[in-house]
Amino acid sequence: MRGLVLLVGLGAPLIAGGSSSSQAEKLGEIQLLVQQGNLAEAKRQLVNGLEEFPNFSGYYDLLGVVEAEEGNYVSAEQDFLKAIELDQLLIGAYLNLGRLYQQNSANDHEAPLKALTTYAKVLKFAPANAEANYQSAALLESRKAYRMSLEHLSRLPKADQEKAQALSVRCADLVGLGERLQAGAAADRLLHSADLAEADILLIMPMLEANHWDDLEQRLLEGAVKGQVAGFDTLGVLGRLYERQGELDEARATLERTAQANPQSTETLIELARIAEKQKDYTGALGYLTHASDLDPQDPAIHFFIGIVCVEENLLEESFKSLKQAVQLAPDNPYYNYALGVVAQQRADPHEAIPYFKKYRVLRPDDPRGNLQLGITYFNSHQDDLAVEELQTAAHHRETAAAAHFFLGRIANQKGDSAVALHELQQALDTEPDYADPYAEEGIIFLKQKDYPSAEKALSRALVLDPDHYVANLNLMMLYQRRGDQRAEEQTKRFEEVKKKRAEKAKLSLRSIQIVR
Repeated sequence: MRGLVLLVGLGAPLIAGGSSSSQAEKLGEIQLLVQQGNLAEAKRQLVNGLEEFPNFSGYYDLLGVVEAEEGNYVSAEQDFLKAIELDQLLIGAYLNLGRLYQQNSANDHEAPLKALTTYAKVLKFAPANAEANYQSAALLESRKAYRMSLEHLSRLPKADQEKAQALSVRCADLVGLGERLQAGAAADRLLHSADLAEADILLIMPMLEANHWDDLEQRLLEGAVKGQVAGFDTLGVLGRLYERQGELDEARATLERTAQANPQSTETLIELARIAEKQKDYTGALGYLTHASDLDPQDPAIHFFIGIVCVEENLLEESFKSLKQAVQLAPDNPYYNYALGVVAQQRADPHEAIPYFKKYRVLRPDDPRGNLQLGITYFNSHQDDLAVEELQTAAHHRETAAAAHFFLGRIANQKGDSAVALHELQQALDTEPDYADPYAEEGIIFLKQKDYPSAEKALSRALVLDPDHYVANLNLMMLYQRRGDQRAEEQTKRFEEVKKKRAEKAKLSLRSIQIVR
């Protein structure tokens, strides 16, 4: 029954009814050549044979097998159809044609239906044919005709119904029908099958995932591992299942085994990196990604992922290098450009972020984040007129309004227009009440105006929201010192702590990746 990909191991006689003993003997010799892999000689003898016996269906049938083995889909189809035309009861030709269609379903979207039609023709004159019934059941299951699929399985001999392939299709059918108890029973019988193979487990996975039957999926996958039939694909599915369930340690351990089974799989390494990132093991994530990058240095997604993880590790320079490489490999990816712009903003020259945000704005003109980040970059580059133009655009969108008004307030404050500045900052707080930056900026304005109570209130509020806010801590220290407040000494110590943290963070951002492969 396991004949989905092997065209030589035929499930029915190749010899056409009424063929002579000499023809049958010759056909057997040629079939042996095919089984030995000597396709060229087999093809030569078949062509010669057809010159002598042009109406011998057996020769066309076997020639179709040779053409299929050589990858000649159209020629193989024509040969099988010719064999059927010459002998409409030649079961082997029908089965070979059906298998041919199934093999080529990825390239011919009509092939599964043609295969199903072909097997139906066999069943009209041979209703008990095991392979035609099994293949029909498998095809019907894939078309969600679950009850019809089960009907074909019921026509198999009892012994064949207990084989792993048939139980796999049965289990998938029962899952599709929502029959939990029966599906579980079929799964148990499947796991105890002597001929269980990895493909039998994997066939059911899409159905289980679509119906969110994680318990049965886990039972089957773990059973495959226990039964030692789990290969690279099964381990990968099991690892992703554990990840979906939040069992990250199990997911990572399973995917580590997957990576060992296929060390060249960058997909597995990326999955491992994603799990390590969820575990906040950024060094581990970078190890997986560095290995993946060695395997496929031209994949921009890997460099992008490295850049994002480097941000988590505060490796600013390494992040910039990786994101820049991602952009060079995929210059029209908007997200790569945006991320590179954000990281470039934090470097010594924020002006270098401008082209990346401009590119993002071109690629995503409806996203106001492009205007906001470009406005911030212009502000940091002391190009206030250009900054105001971008920020005013961003201020009209709810998701970017708070930050846009904050920076418009900063620009107004630097120009000495405190009334406009306070108005912009209040608009930022109206949009986002728990935004610390506008309170800190208000504190600066009130401090300039010598309105110390209002300054203290604004700065204190900023520190409630963000205790390590650098600007708020600095200006509260200055306020206490200016007023001769007894809290000045304590606040000075607090500011020194914040300043030290900031310096350490800046120092860390200049580190290089040290990964042991």
